Amino acid sequence: MSDDNMRAIICEKWCDYDDLTLTDMPRPALQPGHVRVAVRYAGVSFATTLVVAGRYQRKPPLPFVPGTEITGEVIEVADDVTRCKAGDIVFGAIDWGGYAQEAVVPAVNLHLLGAGLDMAAAIGLAISYPTSYGGLVWRANIQPGEFLLVHGAAGGVGLAAVEIGVALGAKVIGVASSAEKRAVVEARGASAIDGADFKTQVMGMSGGGVDVVYDPVGGGVARPSISCLKPDGRLVTIGYAGGDIPEIGFNILLVKNISVMGFNYGEYVGWGLEDLRDTYAPRVNAAQAQLLTWWREGKIQPTVHSCLPLKQFREAMAEVQKRRAIGRVVLEI
Repeated sequence: MSDDNMRAIICEKWCDYDDLTLTDMPRPALQPGHVRVAVRYAGVSFATTLVVAGRYQRKPPLPFVPGTEITGEVIEVADDVTRCKAGDIVFGAIDWGGYAQEAVVPAVNLHLLGAGLDMAAAIGLAISYPTSYGGLVWRANIQPGEFLLVHGAAGGVGLAAVEIGVALGAKVIGVASSAEKRAVVEARGASAIDGADFKTQVMGMSGGGVDVVYDPVGGGVARPSISCLKPDGRLVTIGYAGGDIPEIGFNILLVKNISVMGFNYGEYVGWGLEDLRDTYAPRVNAAQAQLLTWWREGKIQPTVHSCLPLKQFREAMAEVQKRRAIGRVVLEI
């Protein structure tokens, strides 16, 4: 490999994730307002399988390098960049390009990690934790003392939602599929239940219903989750890891006086129909500052389930797809 090339995973056509290839390719050129990062870790998520298959709501131009969550070291900045400098350790949500030795990223998408915080674990703060923070704080406006039900509570966004809910003073009930996962959820300050007839369990534990449901699963859990809501309750839908997108009749919203709301963190980091990353930067910066403070205080514990080398990108995704992961799966570049 020459100095002008780098190792990267490339998607040349819409395909199955396992059909991606690891190859040499030219280093990306630095652009105004951008930063060159030597990528140390990249996040592995179910959404990446949709992106490379051309099934995600946002399609990168082909060919492209997948990967939207990175941590690494800044090695070069454009002349107009003051947000960070060479040598800084940063993390962030990026458009694509994470599965590579280098990524050129808009500076506004990057955040300084600071000393003493683990670079691999910081992958969780790129998307998972701000997604859960935004869904619970910006959208659901959860309050201290309210009951919060979290599905997929040991997964990347689920465990983040559990910890954030506890940090905000909510009474959290987490649904997790195994005894090992439930033990982790309980260790983070929540009550944990299995998914079998969760409505009966939740209604008993909450004394008649919950105030907020945080749902990254969709599918068959959506309808009974709505039945778990109190009047004025809110369900936040952030993904469909269960495979099916649920359909809800509007009449139940009227009868129960409840809300179902979507939350897409990508809107805040430049992935919307209009690129508004600069507009939303103050809100995102404040959320990340809060998350970093909670991490230093031990109120959140970003967790790495496994860390695999870049060449094992297929094995890493298998960990995600088989739902074995507690926390995040990451690639070491």
